[in-house]
Amino acid sequence: MDRIDHLFNHYANRSSSHLIDPEGIEELCSNLEVPHTDVRILMLAWKMKAEKQGYFTLEEWRRALKAMRADTISKLKKALPELEKEVRRPSNFADFYVYAFRYCLTEEKQKSIDIETICQLLDIVLGSTFRAQVDYFIDYLKIQNDYKVINMDQWLGFYRFCNEISFPDMSNYNPELAWPLILDNFFEWMREKQA
Repeated sequence: MDRIDHLFNHYANRSSSHLIDPEGIEELCSNLEVPHTDVRILMLAWKMKAEKQGYFTLEEWRRALKAMRADTISKLKKALPELEKEVRRPSNFADFYVYAFRYCLTEEKQKSIDIETICQLLDIVLGSTFRAQVDYFIDYLKIQNDYKVINMDQWLGFYRFCNEISFPDMSNYNPELAWPLILDNFFEWMREKQA
């Protein structure tokens, strides 16, 4: 635990030593040789149960690094592939997917996320698993004018869509079922594209 704390102190902000701030996270990413937009950094935040985007507390840091048995940068780097496997287990991935959305809610009482951020988040979180669906949905989000933001219900709806609907034919999509309206609209848009 001392070594984990020592590592925390290396990245912690000098003036508020109880926090690793965005600058500290940038340095951590650089030492891990991982871009700060890499999904594994979001996975690390998930493992910590980090509450605030861009900040890690000592308690959060200890929680993750102890569980990952990493008390040095090289051990943490070696633990990342294992962490990715853990997150990609279906039982954990649904939780991670919800976490990714909540982690991007940066304002008090914020309930939705702007389209631009959602497009980046979808790419990072789902892109490697559902590439075609994500690419088409991002294209749709960028050209449509009905939605400026996405809420949790819509976010979860898209994950369900990826898991349940055959793509690209979408032959088993039933608009009569309880899908968020944005997905009905996406379905119509895809149908027109394919016509």
